[in-house]
Parts: sequence; C-alpha cells; structure tokens
Amino acid sequence: MSDWSTETLHADYAQSLRIDRLLYDSETEHQRLRVFENPTFGRVLTLDGVVQTTEGDNAIYHEMLTHVPILAHGAARRVLIVGGGDGGMAREVLRHANVEHVTMVEIDAGVVEFSKEYLPALSQGAFDDPRLDLVIADGADFMKTTSGGFDVIIVDSTDPIGPGEVLFTDTFYGHAKRALAPNGILVTQNGVPFMQPEELTNTMRAFRALFADATCYLATVPTYAGGPMAFGWGTDGDARATPLDVLTGRFDAAGLTPFYYTPAVHRAAFALPGYVQRLIP
Repeated sequence: MSDWSTETLHADYAQSLRIDRLLYDSETEHQRLRVFENPTFGRVLTLDGVVQTTEGDNAIYHEMLTHVPILAHGAARRVLIVGGGDGGMAREVLRHANVEHVTMVEIDAGVVEFSKEYLPALSQGAFDDPRLDLVIADGADFMKTTSGGFDVIIVDSTDPIGPGEVLFTDTFYGHAKRALAPNGILVTQNGVPFMQPEELTNTMRAFRALFADATCYLATVPTYAGGPMAFGWGTDGDARATPLDVLTGRFDAAGLTPFYYTPAVHRAAFALPGYVQRLIP
C-alpha cells in the first residue's frame, strides 16, 4: 500500500487515504509535512502522518470553530487564533466584516509558507488581509505575555503530542482566560471523544474551574475519523443561550454562505450524546 497514507494516531485503529500524487514531503525543525492529492478530498495535509486538513472537508472544521463563537458573541472585534498555519481559520474569521483585527500565532513558519504554495484554496488570500497580524511564535509563550482584550480566542492546535501538547494544559487555559475581554469566548479543538476521551475530559475539567459556562459542541468531519469532533467552549457570559432568531439575524447580516454552518446547526451542536456528556466532569 505504498500509494496510501495510513494514519496511526490511535493504537488500535487506523484510516488510510489513497495518494494520487505526492506534491510535498519535507521535514522541518518541528514536524514532517506532506501534501498529496486524493480523489475524494482533494489536497490533503498531514503532519507526522496525521491528517490535519483537506480541501474537501476543511470547511466543516473551520466554520464551526469560527462562526459559532463569533455569531454567538455578536460583537466580536478582536480575535486571536493560536495555530492555524494553513490559513483556513483566518479565512473564515475574516469573512466577518465586523472583525477589525485578527492576531494569528503560528509556531512554524514553514507551515505557513508551504500552505500558501501548496494549499492556497485553504487561505484564499487571508494572509494578505490587512486586518491579519501573523506572529511566528510559540502559542503558549505568546499567551503568557499578551496584553489580551480578545473577544474570541480560537485554539486551532494539533493533537496533544509534540509541539501541540502544551496547548492542552491548565496553565495555558488560565492564561487564555486572562487574555479574554469581558464576556469573551474561548474555543478549542478537542479531538474525537469516542477515540480520545481523556483529551476532552481534561480540557473540560480545566474549563469548569475557569469559566461560568464550560461545555463542548460537536461537528462531524469525515477525515477526523471515529465519530464527531468535540470543540471546547468556555466563557463567563451567556452567549451559548443566544436564541435561534438572533443567530439567524446575525448570520444574514454577515452575508455568509457556508458549506456546513447554519444557525440551526449551531444550536444543535451543543446537544450532546450521552457518552460525551459523561466525559464532562
């Protein structure tokens, strides 16, 4: 199966994607980067063999980590993205005309540069938007020292191994809480809870100690196999209770035409199945 990319993130479960054409294969100081083409998912990015994003289904992940907190907040002006070197998260945040400034902190400049060349469909020019401030730095270090004042913080991390591990610690979440403006919202990537239950439980334990409203919401991303993906949600405000009609008004005013997100999906994403509820302390 030399023409297949097999992901071995989990000890007893694997998925494979067929490689039609290998476009990029290089090892940086931090990780091994590969881009290949697949008939169903288009161009696929893997880091150390683990699928990070694809042209085919990236919109689900990026839309749900951006539109949910931004539309729930209703007045987000300053947004921080930790990670997101492929530019997909910045792309979706910048679709919101009311967002005035986006700070994006990415540890690996190599990810940004090759994404511009090999995955331009993900960023769609986001790196050229004057509202975007790209900072090449360790996200945990940045969070310790930032003056904060962010309405929304999006943690678009890899899994909690290697460089991404520090972004799942209680200390990091505490610094993120401090960096939020009043009633700001923190959202995080928390893996597939059926396959990675401890990841969600540990994050939710930290969130429950920090925020008045701490939970998660779900979306199904085909290449993040093993069930729906969980996104952590933490805030001291009441944005999660924003009524459907208000979300719909904000959505219509924003002029969005998403692939996956709708206001109804937004509300439904917080309805958790029993096995996920039991993972939240």
